[in-house]
Amino acid sequence: MARLVIYAIGGNALSSPTGSDEKQSALVLAKVLSDVIDLLEGGWRVILTHGNGPQVGRLLTLDAENDQGMDSWVAATQGMIGHELSIHLDSILYRRQRPERTAVILTRVEVAADDPGFKIPSKPVGPILSNDAVFANEWDVAETIDGPRRVVASPNPLKLLDIDVISQLVDLRAVVICCGGGGIPVIRHGNEWLGIPAVVDKDRVSALLAIELKADALIISTAVDGLRTDFGLDTEVAHPCMSLAVAKDFMEEGQFPPGSMGPKVSSLIDAVEMSPSLKAIICQPGDAIAALRGDAGTIIGNVIE
Repeated sequence: MARLVIYAIGGNALSSPTGSDEKQSALVLAKVLSDVIDLLEGGWRVILTHGNGPQVGRLLTLDAENDQGMDSWVAATQGMIGHELSIHLDSILYRRQRPERTAVILTRVEVAADDPGFKIPSKPVGPILSNDAVFANEWDVAETIDGPRRVVASPNPLKLLDIDVISQLVDLRAVVICCGGGGIPVIRHGNEWLGIPAVVDKDRVSALLAIELKADALIISTAVDGLRTDFGLDTEVAHPCMSLAVAKDFMEEGQFPPGSMGPKVSSLIDAVEMSPSLKAIICQPGDAIAALRGDAGTIIGNVIE
């Protein structure tokens, strides 16, 4: 039976909050697509998830006067980014004469109405802010590694409402693009579902997806080639592998900050704890196959100490 991998793409990888060179974004996208083709040719079934921080933030800025619900903009970015990934990937699959085709799923994610994340906004969205923008708007703002950005509520995902549809599409050998931007956050209100203003972390949703579907691997692609401790210092160390115990210790030490690698590492830890046989990886786009072999990136868990 074919193995299943969840491949998570960062929103910053597709559109940098710093407004970096479009050629660089195109190069990152090309590497992501190359990873997907390599995985398919290696016999893997592939589900793609993606972030939307820069994109949804820009839409919120453009629509500031109309006050469109944030859940609607998360849905919009799912369609926008999903379309971009889908049309490029389908073109490559057609040229390669491969049988797979893509399926983009508008994905809804249940969260708790009383989640603590609503009290302390923490998810960066949109571009880097100028001093004028910081003072001119009544936004929650936090300092990130790139500079000040708007932050919004980021509740934990509880349930994927569309998991059965995703699973059936995987069985049909589709390359499924889902859970975009962490999914559209909804809450249960009596017998109804209601959209709620928030952005769920896409790495946490990707981990939940991997657990629910009993995936064989979870790959979180990011701008760095693997996990490093004492980052930027003379004592910096690269880690090709890391046990759960060591990863937890580094988290407690603050080696992986909340606004940077923290949610990624935490999500991988949670996934491996629930699915001990899962291969949990952080690597840069283009290194997926090498990372699965242990020749690139960082593997968390399944390590003999």
